[in-house]
Amino acid sequence: MAKQSKRYRAALAKQPKELQPLSKAVETLKTYDATKFDQTVEVHMRLGVDPNQADQIIRGSLVLPHGIGKTQRVVVFAKGDAAKAAEAAGADEVGQEDLAKKIKDGFTDFDVCIAAPDMMGLVGPLGRVLGPRGLMPSPRAGTVTADVGKVVGEYKAGKVEFRNDKGGNVHAMVGKISFESQKLEENITAFVNYISGMKPSTIKGTYIKGVAICATMTPSVRVQT
Repeated sequence: MAKQSKRYRAALAKQPKELQPLSKAVETLKTYDATKFDQTVEVHMRLGVDPNQADQIIRGSLVLPHGIGKTQRVVVFAKGDAAKAAEAAGADEVGQEDLAKKIKDGFTDFDVCIAAPDMMGLVGPLGRVLGPRGLMPSPRAGTVTADVGKVVGEYKAGKVEFRNDKGGNVHAMVGKISFESQKLEENITAFVNYISGMKPSTIKGTYIKGVAICATMTPSVRVQT
């Protein structure tokens, strides 16, 4: 068992045993903060889905109302007007064969990879590098698109991607601990509501089984839904 720091044990002593209304959960989370850096706040949702069923995969992306407090590094596979649109929207790097070679050689210092549809023949072979890192462009996630400029702008504004893991859980970054409480609440609410609206029709039992929030170096707080 990993050794817990004195700071973490002090925060753990404040951890509520009962489910908390969202406003109270955010308030509690902020009392944990005692680090010298601005911690990332995350939401974790336990869903009643079967990850082995293709029609129960929960995957997508959305732009949070107040962003995530981080400038995401975006690379784009595009050419012609699409490449110009990506550059104008603030993409950190735009390319074709040159970018593919750079990634094959080990370049993965970015948060999002976007591709125009006519670039997928070039991007497909990069799956072994990008896939394990969650960076492979996908139509379902909205990162394979003809409107690359728009999508680049969305990620720069604070768009987040999500996909349920093997345990049926969904996780996402929803801001920084320094955010005003109301902004954190609105970001978390937007994410939870979005996931709620994605309930597969094949699920007959409980869909959302639990919601919790935490920061980079804090215990979690379970939230009433």
